[in-house]
Amino acid sequence: MMPSEQPKEIFLKDYLPLDFKIDSVDLTFELNASETLVTNRMKFVRQSESTLLKLDGEHLELLSVEKDGKELKPSDYQLSAHALVLNCPEESFELVVRTKVDPESNTRLEGLYRSSGNYCTQCEAEGFRNITYYLDRPDCLSYFTTKIIAYPHENKVLLSNGNLVEFGDLEDGRHFATWEDPHKKPCYLFALVAGNLEVVEDHFETKDGRRVDLRLYVQAKNLDKCDHAMASLKKSMKWDEDRFGLIYDLDVYMIVAVDDFNMGAMENKGLNVFNSKFVLAKPETATDVDFEGIESVIAHEYFHNWTGNRVTCRDWFQLTLKEGLTVFRDQEFTADMLSPAVKRIEDVKRLRSVQFPEDAGPMSHPIQPQSYIEMNNFYTMTVYEKGAEVVRLYQTLLGKDGFRKGMVLYFNRFDGQAVTVEDFRNAMADANQRDLSQMHQWYIQSGTPKVTISKHYDSESKTLSLTFDQTVNGKHHHPLLIPVVFNVLSADSSQQGKELLFSVDEADKVRCYPADAGWLFEFSELSETLVLHNIEQDGYLSLFRGFSAPVLVDYECTKDELVALACYDSDSFVRWESIQTLALENLVDNVEVAGNGLPMHLSDAYVKALEANLLDESLDLALKSLAITLPDESYLLETLSNKGLLIDTDSVVAVYDYMKKSIAESFESVLRALYEKMGQPEVYHYGKEAIASRMLKNRCLNYLAKLHEQEELVYRQFSLQSNMTDVFAALDAMKPYNTNQKEASLADFYNQWQTDDLVLDKWFMLQASDQSDKAVEQVKRLVEHPDFHYTNPNRVRSVLGVFGRLNMRGFHHVSGEGYEFLASEVLKLDKINPQVAARIVAPFTQWKLYDMKRQTMMKAQLERLMNSSQLSKDVFEIVSKSLNK
Repeated sequence: MMPSEQPKEIFLKDYLPLDFKIDSVDLTFELNASETLVTNRMKFVRQSESTLLKLDGEHLELLSVEKDGKELKPSDYQLSAHALVLNCPEESFELVVRTKVDPESNTRLEGLYRSSGNYCTQCEAEGFRNITYYLDRPDCLSYFTTKIIAYPHENKVLLSNGNLVEFGDLEDGRHFATWEDPHKKPCYLFALVAGNLEVVEDHFETKDGRRVDLRLYVQAKNLDKCDHAMASLKKSMKWDEDRFGLIYDLDVYMIVAVDDFNMGAMENKGLNVFNSKFVLAKPETATDVDFEGIESVIAHEYFHNWTGNRVTCRDWFQLTLKEGLTVFRDQEFTADMLSPAVKRIEDVKRLRSVQFPEDAGPMSHPIQPQSYIEMNNFYTMTVYEKGAEVVRLYQTLLGKDGFRKGMVLYFNRFDGQAVTVEDFRNAMADANQRDLSQMHQWYIQSGTPKVTISKHYDSESKTLSLTFDQTVNGKHHHPLLIPVVFNVLSADSSQQGKELLFSVDEADKVRCYPADAGWLFEFSELSETLVLHNIEQDGYLSLFRGFSAPVLVDYECTKDELVALACYDSDSFVRWESIQTLALENLVDNVEVAGNGLPMHLSDAYVKALEANLLDESLDLALKSLAITLPDESYLLETLSNKGLLIDTDSVVAVYDYMKKSIAESFESVLRALYEKMGQPEVYHYGKEAIASRMLKNRCLNYLAKLHEQEELVYRQFSLQSNMTDVFAALDAMKPYNTNQKEASLADFYNQWQTDDLVLDKWFMLQASDQSDKAVEQVKRLVEHPDFHYTNPNRVRSVLGVFGRLNMRGFHHVSGEGYEFLASEVLKLDKINPQVAARIVAPFTQWKLYDMKRQTMMKAQLERLMNSSQLSKDVFEIVSKSLNK
């Protein structure tokens, strides 16, 4: 059973300002693997009538407390497992707290820990309390000075936030470095790194003529994998200056690559700590997806310097203020670096595959959660990705120039402060003299909105009436402001894709007007009707162009309409969306007939759209690849659930196998011709055209691999070892095979890359996602492999995370063995790293979507977890909400 003390739920409504502020913090670290001494000297000022000072602290050994030069006795304060409490009636005072921590045994990877012989910190969200006693909340902004002392043979590099102000040797053989951060910051942005790392150096000339030193710290074996990260950093610095006028504010910008890290990266002021996955790359070891991920995450953390650091969150309920805004900024950056159309579709695919199911599940929450038990559980797709979509709504409504004006006012008002989502919205509104108060509903209402659209054409009056209704989870709600970017295309076969002319009433011009991608209709009521005048025919609706709002769309589109949009719409998103809709309808039909033992089929409309896109020589190669790719499994499951159907995963797996093989058989010659046309590049190049070429080539290969007569094509691509993108694509295409050649290829890959952890993660991931009949046995062998380590989050995610999310046949095996296995692994992990365990348990949250037999087995494993002793807050919150307890 859970311990008698249930985890406490924290509510936004209970927020109170600080009773004390900390003007300055002077930290001294004496590093030792198992006994690091931390001296924390703080200058406090009381700000309220309360004299009770409560400092957060966990997993600490308190050595002493001193106030204004006098050491306190244990009777002078209260000490618990979570806090140090003192009575402090003084208006101002200095407090010195000395603690001892054990970095070596810190497998939680929160606070100060040791990884691969190097010291590292992770303080967001509430990790600083694992280092020292402190007001561990984001609205406590202080000036930090940090002195690090260590033996040089173990730690030649001593790094912290800000600028290096002093360094030298001590008489006892140790050396030291003192760092001073000139900007106030909350403790979650504190960072320390020490160890025997090598550095790659460059510099950047800012717009105002200053030189900023750029440094990437990595292990010596990785020095040849830093060029792309450095180039990405310089591009992001220039882009932020050009797009938003934001200039870096310190003399040095440092990035450290760490193998063991819970997150992707962390934006600590001036000293970013990164998961190695998002720093290290060269063509032999990293795929195009890896290269793009590095460019995006490097930019994301750099952009945080302003949207997160210079202006930070008042409390953790405002997390999307920094994360949603910064994700939007990194999306815009990547779009400008590569392809805006492709980037938009990729972002929507991720939103629908992960965030929409999150919105519909037991962990559903608004982008501004109103309560939490464990804050780490709210670093979610909802807060990040849906939060970014909500930020994008401002830009859609205000235009790029209006959005930039809002950003300028936001920084002018709030630089150096901890603020709220309301502050951001008010800056946007005031800068553009608009009432945007209705936007707040996007922040506080959970669930994915559904927009239902119907139309009526009157040939006599030449009017097209469009009626819009909005609901969330099938219910009416407070109306959202939803920007609908649309156009009307000719239904005449001789004018395919032609945009029809029309006008709107004078009174409607304030809510419906021309925009960059079409007409913009500001849909702001639960139900509204818009009348288009002077329109010559009943055309085809091109709706939510560019995915202008994160909604589900319910519009009865005919097959002919979908085919026309999929083949001729000038908007890349709507074109892709239309062929995806045809594919989705075909998938749903086949799931229903497969469940009844009836023959499956490829629909004529889908075949027609596929053929048109495959043969369209004018279509961007990446868009062609996306067009012929089936919707993700998770999006199909969400669609089936929305139709009220319980999911039989055996039927879903069978349908995907059938659809892929049928597409390969129907278009074998076209796919083979496209594959050969893409060719084999002699030298790897990271650029828009080269990425698109490889993307389409490998999509064709994946289809052709379903045909026995094309298997040698797959093995040939693997044997060429041209670059990791092509090698990994070939191995992925081999997954359904049961041949000695496949096993030999996997063995060759392992033997070549067994000393490169990031590449080895790919080897584990390939096998954990292999949907063979023996998938559960396979994943059990993987966790017993000598190279599998529970203490490394990347390795855990590459096996257990992939198995639960991507191996439908294995995880949902009718025996229930996959459920039992993953639940057992969660229990192991929870004692090692609760944050990672909470991510691994997530697939169980969707248990109510499946057929009754699977529901019963999944629920049993959730109850088993719930009844285990000493469950962490991280896992408890997810399991209890999944069981509605």
